[in-house]
Amino acid sequence: MNKDNYRQQVINFLQQAHITITEEEKARIEIASFGLPDYPRSGLQLLTYCNNERYCAKELVLFPHQVCPEHRHPPFDDSIGKQETFRCRWGEVYLFVDDPTLKLNQNDSGEPICTKPEGDEQWYQCDRFILLKAGDQYTIKPNTLHWFKAGSMGAVVSEFSSESRDELDIFTDPRVRRLEGV
Repeated sequence: MNKDNYRQQVINFLQQAHITITEEEKARIEIASFGLPDYPRSGLQLLTYCNNERYCAKELVLFPHQVCPEHRHPPFDDSIGKQETFRCRWGEVYLFVDDPTLKLNQNDSGEPICTKPEGDEQWYQCDRFILLKAGDQYTIKPNTLHWFKAGSMGAVVSEFSSESRDELDIFTDPRVRRLEGV
């Protein structure tokens, strides 16, 4: 599948979530493979509406079972790092955060509720999560390790945050190159 086909899938997911975007915005959809060889298993599709020194607004689109690799948003310049609120608009997303108040990723039998990407488990340290469904939201504190994975339908998540400096993100997996796309 080529980049245009992935972009069309993103547009379809946004339509499912009843999010209308302009033709110019459609052309700006970012297909992020993170430089990993397994896109679309690992990856993320983004549309940034606004990003400045005060705030940022984006749509994050995940295909079914797609994983955004574990990372954190460190301090930079005079900032304590990006704080972000995820609000699920459509589908489901398992949001793993280094937050001891969240639920452990295991059922009553001790089996994981949500699996890490097979073969890459070492790069996913967070083992506590919140399942976000349409209308649910969670705020991630600055410089906090997190990763997320879509459910079986995929997901559309609106992100509201302080300034986003993607080039400064620190990933657990040293192979990740944030600004590489498909």
